[in-house]
Amino acid sequence: MILDVEKFIARERLFWDELAGLLRLQDNQPDRRPPLEEAQRFYYLYQRVSSDLVKLKTFAGEAETTRFLEGLVARAYSRLHEDCGERVPFRPWQWLTRAFPATFRRHWIAFALSCGTFWIGAAFGAAALKLNYESKTDFIPPQFSHLNEKPSKRVEREEKQDFDAFQGRHAFSAQLMTHNTKVTILTMVTGFLWGVFTLILLFYNGTLIGVVIYDYLVDGQGTFLAAWLLPHGSFELPAIFIGGQAGLVIARTMFGWGTNLRLRQRFARVRGDLLTLIGGAALLLVWAGIVESFLSQYHDPLFYPWKIGFGAVQLAALALFLSLCGRKPRPASTDLD
Repeated sequence: MILDVEKFIARERLFWDELAGLLRLQDNQPDRRPPLEEAQRFYYLYQRVSSDLVKLKTFAGEAETTRFLEGLVARAYSRLHEDCGERVPFRPWQWLTRAFPATFRRHWIAFALSCGTFWIGAAFGAAALKLNYESKTDFIPPQFSHLNEKPSKRVEREEKQDFDAFQGRHAFSAQLMTHNTKVTILTMVTGFLWGVFTLILLFYNGTLIGVVIYDYLVDGQGTFLAAWLLPHGSFELPAIFIGGQAGLVIARTMFGWGTNLRLRQRFARVRGDLLTLIGGAALLLVWAGIVESFLSQYHDPLFYPWKIGFGAVQLAALALFLSLCGRKPRPASTDLD
């Protein structure tokens, strides 16, 4: 317990001012690397000021000083972790197998919200088409006008087409890849608008999928639909959801809930996670594009079971990868019984 609060503050303020001075120096010279002695002093001051903050929290009358110390400690914490992160060399395999899935799980709530918004949009699109089938053309964008065709007619034409008819299939595949890459990027960057347009984009693209799924199922083309969408969609849709996840992480950082850090400092704390999510989504889109070009657009009924199985295995493997990889092993038990 502190017997004389005023005397304690007067004694410790020298250390607080010193820490604040080091933080100002680092803010003014962000590319500067402090010498070892300065870094050690910085860490000592961070620990001391943190301890002072804990002691002062027991005194309700020192609310203003407590708020000052909270901000100081938060800034020092951010600077320590930011610097430590920058010194770690980039190892691609370690990033892929550890950092990416661990980062994904750390922001799982944002992913769940992204995924949920998309499928709520899909349910809305399917319900709207069920209530008024004539509204189908209102949901299909101009670049996908071919989807306005009756599904059974398209399936009949596709299945009669030669297996090596590359031009039309690859043009369509490139069109879809471009569209989904744009969607993923937009769901990320619109997070800077406090996430409102991120959710709108996810919902809108969900309605398109919902309309297509309902249209093909009602027309009895469910097998064709699964064989067409599942091989590449098992990676493509999760990439879009991760794009929305990154956008929602940005939105939460914009709001700054639960922290006294300034906006630049808040983004410094999530910068690494955002780059990891963006990189992971990009890899998923690259693989989805390859699969779409060389497998999804070939519509031979003999291959349907294999294509569906391939997509299902991919989806299960991705789910296991994101759920289990990168977890720290539990320490061995020392119990003797």
